[in-house]
Amino acid sequence: MEEKILSKEELIKLFKDEEIVDSGKGWMMGNKEVEIIALHDVDPKFLQDVANAKFYKLIIKGK
Repeated sequence: MEEKILSKEELIKLFKDEEIVDSGKGWMMGNKEVEIIALHDVDPKFLQDVANAKFYKLIIKGK
């Protein structure tokens, strides 16, 4: 499992360039499933809008 921290702009670019695609069952990067977690610098985190985070953590699952 690999983790990357990306800015919102970097994440948007990955979607625009179709490096991350929605398979209908989850997000895929190549042949690996990707989990996207919004990182907020304000608490409580559960009150923040997922689309308005400045940074996101990608967890790339698989071999």
